[in-house]
Amino acid sequence: MMKRVFIILLILISYHIKAQSFKEKELSFSEYIGYVKKYHPLVRQSGLMLSKSEAELLTARGGFDPKIEVDYDQKDFKDKNYYSLLKSTFKIPTWYGIEIKAAFDNSEGLYVNPQNTTPNNGLTSIGISIPLGQGLFINKRMADVRMAKVQLQLSAAEQKMETTDVIYEASLAYFNWKRAFDEAELYKTYLEYAQKRYDGILRLIETGDKPAIDSVEAGILVKTRELSLKDAQLKLTKSRLELSNFLWIDNVPVELEENITPEENVRNSVDTSLNTNLQLNPSAALDSHPKIQSLQSKLSMLEIERRYKANMLLPEMNVSYNYLSEPAYFTDYRFQDYKIGLNFSFPLFLRKERGSLQLAKLKIQDGQLDLELERVALKNKILTYSAEIESLNQQQLTAAELVKDYTVMLSSEEKLFSFGESSLFLINSRENNVVSSRLAEINTENRLLASIANLYKVLSIP
Repeated sequence: MMKRVFIILLILISYHIKAQSFKEKELSFSEYIGYVKKYHPLVRQSGLMLSKSEAELLTARGGFDPKIEVDYDQKDFKDKNYYSLLKSTFKIPTWYGIEIKAAFDNSEGLYVNPQNTTPNNGLTSIGISIPLGQGLFINKRMADVRMAKVQLQLSAAEQKMETTDVIYEASLAYFNWKRAFDEAELYKTYLEYAQKRYDGILRLIETGDKPAIDSVEAGILVKTRELSLKDAQLKLTKSRLELSNFLWIDNVPVELEENITPEENVRNSVDTSLNTNLQLNPSAALDSHPKIQSLQSKLSMLEIERRYKANMLLPEMNVSYNYLSEPAYFTDYRFQDYKIGLNFSFPLFLRKERGSLQLAKLKIQDGQLDLELERVALKNKILTYSAEIESLNQQQLTAAELVKDYTVMLSSEEKLFSFGESSLFLINSRENNVVSSRLAEINTENRLLASIANLYKVLSIP
C-alpha cells in the first residue's frame, strides 16, 4: 500500500514539474543547460569526488594525531602478587618524523623483572625520538598528506572534465532535437502547400482548366510529403526522449512535452551558454585546462613517490632521549637520570630500494611524455574546431542565400503557372529545390552547433 502511494505521489510530482517548470512554450538552450548543470545526477555525482578527496586528506592528516596508549598487566596467584605492570604513554608525532613522548610507568610485585622496577610512586619520563636517516625529511605520513593534497587538485580537474562531458552530451541532444524539430516543421509547412495545390488542381480539373493527369502528379507530391513528415515526426519523438534523459528538476526526471519547442535562434546564445565566445589563445587555454592540470597533478604525485623511494636508500637510524623522574621530583631536575636509545639498520645491497626508485623515475618520464603529447593534441584540436566553426559560419550564410534564391524562383514559377505559362512538374521541381536547400541549411546549422560543442568539450570550461 505504501509503495503504491509513493508511486502515485511521484507521478503527481512529475506532472506538477512538467506543468509548472515550463510556463513558456519555448525551452531556450541557456535555460536547458542551466537545468543540466544544477540537477543532472552525473553532474552532482562528480561533485562527490571532491568530498571523497577531502575525506582522504582528513584520513592522511590523522597520521599526525596525538595518541594515548595504556598497557596494564597484573598477575595474582595463591594470595601472591606476582606483578602489576602499568605503562602509559602520550605521543605527539610531528611533521619531520620527530616524535615527542611523555610516559608514566609503575611496576610492583614479587616477580617484577628488575629492569622494569620503578619507585613506589612510579616513574615519569619526557623524551624525544629523532630519525637521522630514513624519515627525517620525508616519511610515509608526510608523503600520504602531500599526495592527498595533490589528489584534491586532481579530483577538482576530473570533476570539471566529467561535468564537461555531461554538458557536451546534453548539448548534442538539444541540437539534434532542434534539427528534428526544424525538419518536421519544414515538411509540415510544405505538406500544407502541397495539399492546397492539390485541392486547387482538383477545382481546376472540375472546371476543365487542367487535365486530369495533373491531379495524379499533385497527389503523388502530397503522399511524398506525408511520408517525409511521418519520418521527421518519428525522429522528433526520438530526439525529444533523448533530450529528456538530461532534463531533471529538483532531482526528479522530467519528460519534455510535445508542445514545448526549441529556441529559434540557438546560434545567438550557444556561445554565451557554453563559454566559447571567449577569444582564448590556445597556449593560454592549455595552462588552465583540466586535462593538463590532471596530468600535472599525477606527475606531482609521482614526484612525491620518487622522493620517498629515494629516502629509502638512507640507513634507518633513530635516536631517542628520555628524561626520567619520580612525579614529586619534577621540580628538581636531575639530568643524570635519563634513558637513551639508538636503532640502526641498513640493507647491504639495496636492490629492492634501488629497483623501486628506478621504477618511480620511469613512471615520471612516462607521465612527462603523456603531458607533452596531450598539450600538442589539445592545441591542434582547438585550432581544428576553430577553423571548422569559421568555415561552417560561411557555409551557413551561403546555404541561407541558396534558400532565398530558390524561394524566389519558386515564387516566379507559381506566378507563371497562374498565367498558364508553366506546369505543375516545374513547380514541384522548384519546390523540391527549396526543401532540399532548406534541409541543407538545417544540416549545416546542426554541424555548426555540434562543432561549437566539440570546441567546448576540448576547452573543458564547464
